[in-house]
Amino acid sequence: MGTLNELFDPDRVAVVGATPREGAVGRAVTSNLLDDFDGDTVPVNPNYDEVLGTPCVDDIDDADADVAVIVVPPSIVLDAIEACGAAGVRNVVVITAGFGETGEEGAAREQRLSELADEYDLNLVGPNSLGIMSTSSGMNATFGPENALPGGLSFMSQSGAFVTAVLDWANDNGIGFKDVVSLGNKAVLDETDFVEHWGSDEDTDVIIGYLEGIEDGREFIDAARETSQDTPIVAVKSGRTSAGAQAASSHTGTLAGSDKAYEAGLDQAGVIRAESVDELFDAAGILGSQPLPDTDSVAIVTNAGGPGVMATDAVGDADLDMASFTRETSDALAESMPAEANIHNPVDVIGDADVERFREALEITVSDDNVGAALVLAAPTATIDFADLADAIEAVSEEMDAPVAACLMGGDRTRKPKQQLQSQGIPCYFDPARAIDSLATLATYRDIEAREYAPPMTFDVDRECAREILATVRDRDDNRLGVEAMELLDAYGIETPAGEIVDSPERAREVASRIDGDVVMKIVSPDILHKSDIGGVAVGVGDADVVDTYETLITRARNYQPDATLLGVQVQEMVDLEDGVETIVGMNRDPQFGPLLMFGLGGIFVEVMEDTTFRVAPVSEPEAREMTEEIQSAPLLRGARGRDPVDVDAVIETIGRLSQLVTDFPAILELDINPLVALPDDGGGTNAAAVDVRLTVDPEELDP
Repeated sequence: MGTLNELFDPDRVAVVGATPREGAVGRAVTSNLLDDFDGDTVPVNPNYDEVLGTPCVDDIDDADADVAVIVVPPSIVLDAIEACGAAGVRNVVVITAGFGETGEEGAAREQRLSELADEYDLNLVGPNSLGIMSTSSGMNATFGPENALPGGLSFMSQSGAFVTAVLDWANDNGIGFKDVVSLGNKAVLDETDFVEHWGSDEDTDVIIGYLEGIEDGREFIDAARETSQDTPIVAVKSGRTSAGAQAASSHTGTLAGSDKAYEAGLDQAGVIRAESVDELFDAAGILGSQPLPDTDSVAIVTNAGGPGVMATDAVGDADLDMASFTRETSDALAESMPAEANIHNPVDVIGDADVERFREALEITVSDDNVGAALVLAAPTATIDFADLADAIEAVSEEMDAPVAACLMGGDRTRKPKQQLQSQGIPCYFDPARAIDSLATLATYRDIEAREYAPPMTFDVDRECAREILATVRDRDDNRLGVEAMELLDAYGIETPAGEIVDSPERAREVASRIDGDVVMKIVSPDILHKSDIGGVAVGVGDADVVDTYETLITRARNYQPDATLLGVQVQEMVDLEDGVETIVGMNRDPQFGPLLMFGLGGIFVEVMEDTTFRVAPVSEPEAREMTEEIQSAPLLRGARGRDPVDVDAVIETIGRLSQLVTDFPAILELDINPLVALPDDGGGTNAAAVDVRLTVDPEELDP
């Protein structure tokens, strides 16, 4: 079992600040506990002898409690926390608001609360929390209007209002929970702690969550990866847009990270991301009740041609496949169905079908080894009784190893049959697309469950050299580095073309003479980021033109931005772009997840095409390889239209080395290698060359 057992399964719960006053939070929490909790409820308030007919104690020392729920005013919460710690109460739920979400004074109070929790080794939920529930003991330690129904879902939410809304809806729809926790400000316990606990809780079938932010992205990824191997995790992450991210920050006091980071981090963690409440509970419901499919192939049995086509489209949209029936299945359908029926997938048993025809078609199709999952789709007709159809679907489902979903398209006549199917763990919808999306969730989790996580890529590197190069920002007016930091890449084994930065025409000619063939010359300035836009790059410069080109580039830069800092001109070996593919490898440091790696189509089109993919560093070799396969321009790497394929392994190694660099040095805030030219394998040469680099460094994060 997990480490939070006593928090969710206490014998005695104390309500510190309990009161009989109508409308008070302390009354609501006490009343909820007295109504349903199997254990003892102990009101704590020196101003009363009893609360709601239950004897009241003066302080927490006299409560002998396993869990304390704090509902006192913010000004005395810290005193209450310290009293709990001194009394040996190790599990505390702080419902009181007025902490980090309210400003500087509240943030200081929250910091002290965290310090006290650490000092006394407290499992502390909140502050600014609705409370917690656990249906196994009937514990409702919240000020919500009703308790949850028992079930196999464990639910965490960063919004207390979302908890009350979801429970109200879930109770109407017969959806039950094991544990519920309102995370509040997450001063101590956060989403990672609950994922770890519920992952080892045998009574939790599926973990679901509403999150506005994640405290420690890397820690969450590691915990969720382990948990999701056995227990599915489904989450809604709000704040996807810039406006939503700002709203999340002001609401909870957390700093919202970029949605790209959450998208990558949740995927790497094995968390299924839902975009709406419907998706959240559709996914949770089917994951908790249906077996996982062996294949992505879906069979559809319907009495309605149009909805059958809609369901077929939904299969394609969900990246599933329409099952191809064996000859035996087709022959069996042809023998049992009317001549007018369609015996191919989707199977149309036609509008006059009765329940027996539906049953027979379903039994035949799901017995086909090519079928991974099935959807029964029915529209109302005079020849079909939905109650009888529900019985038939239930009976066939009990005999099959593959998952099944139902779609009963109608009004009142479908209500009770739908409830019957759902009570037996068979999801039932009006919309065929929702049914198919639910089946797709099973396929997604099947793949998550089968994942084998490899360790991050590591290489022998020169960290001291890299540290010295990064430290040069301390002697500059700004914290940006450009191609003058190419040696940083060399220190981590990332191949770069030969070249130097020079500050005179004579030096330019000298360096160019040592490089075979024509050279590339570029302006070097931290203030001019897009050098090609101002004519600050010259390609194919011969020895005779190097001096003039140097003067031209300097003049252009000064005319474009007279106050720009000019460090000189880079003279660099040319990389053969005819046979290569310009890619980009970059990193942006996310507030929650840390270094977010990017790979994609590079060169001057990176911001126009936006053909990129992301991972949270550090990455493993399989993760880096996936990045090279996910971009839309991946065929260019493999050799499209007769071109030679590039050395993808060299690109993967570069991604891994950059991953190690930005993980080793948290001071690197941003870094772009653009372009990273991927070249065909020439049997031992440099097959991935970093032509240009720019980065931003936080000097305060550098080691002394």
